[in-house]
Amino acid sequence: MSVKYFLNFLLPGVLNLLCLQHIVWAQGSDTISELGVNRLKLTKVAIIASTSYTLSMAGLYQVWYKDSGRQSFKFFNDNAEWKQVDKAGHFFTAFHLSNGASKTLQSCSLSKKKADALGTATGFLMMLPIEIFDGFSNAYGASTGDLLANASGSALFYTQQLLWGEIRLIPKFSFHFTPFAKQRPELLGDHLYSQIIKDYNGHTYWLEFDTDKFIPFPKWLNLSAGYGAENMVYARDRDNISNLNLYPYRQYYLSFDIDFREIKTRSRLLKKALSVFSVIKFPAPAIEFSKEAIRVHSLYF
Repeated sequence: MSVKYFLNFLLPGVLNLLCLQHIVWAQGSDTISELGVNRLKLTKVAIIASTSYTLSMAGLYQVWYKDSGRQSFKFFNDNAEWKQVDKAGHFFTAFHLSNGASKTLQSCSLSKKKADALGTATGFLMMLPIEIFDGFSNAYGASTGDLLANASGSALFYTQQLLWGEIRLIPKFSFHFTPFAKQRPELLGDHLYSQIIKDYNGHTYWLEFDTDKFIPFPKWLNLSAGYGAENMVYARDRDNISNLNLYPYRQYYLSFDIDFREIKTRSRLLKKALSVFSVIKFPAPAIEFSKEAIRVHSLYF
């Protein structure tokens, strides 16, 4: 599993547990108002998040788990599967859940320091139900590798806040359609939405550097390093080789990207749209490095 978390837990739906937990925590002090927290807005966020989270979990179950049987909870070592592209997805999603949770809590007038700490915890905790689903599904099993990737993504967010008080390293995602999904549509997706979620051959995860914060560089333009893999119809290399004579391989990329955070606007709607775009890698020229060859893409998705 990977970017499906982010697609199904569209922020602020993931804030359900955090907001309710924070209300309880705040009431341990004399009053919520003394902490400077906007009680009304925090309550509204909690209600909206509760509803969104419930609907998101129901949708996720329909896409990923409805056709698999149930089992007693177990762990399963999937670290050798999909060339770890799925783990990159866990990292990506946990980071942005933590970041989004912090921003939403700050909008409720919680201090940045406390919002960052609670947001980090939320980004990790809101991934846990997925591992529980996996653990009870006989097609999967809970994964310690997934848990480590979740923790690493949330930790990257919090570490940057401690070091710089801002985000300078930004995980991003891009997708392109591949011919592999047609070979196993039940696993890799049989329509547009499910292929974006399930076909790891088309996933590329990027770590974008807010370059002008490190070296002289245009503010609106950043450097990005990407990772993906291909020739994966089955999860493990041996199955791809024995069944289809496909040899999976890793892909590494260097590219540029637009920093949508640098686009200034007074429109709240446009700000929200730009916020969504800021987690997606914009199509751009890229250099690919793999065991197959070094390729130059005039426009890579």
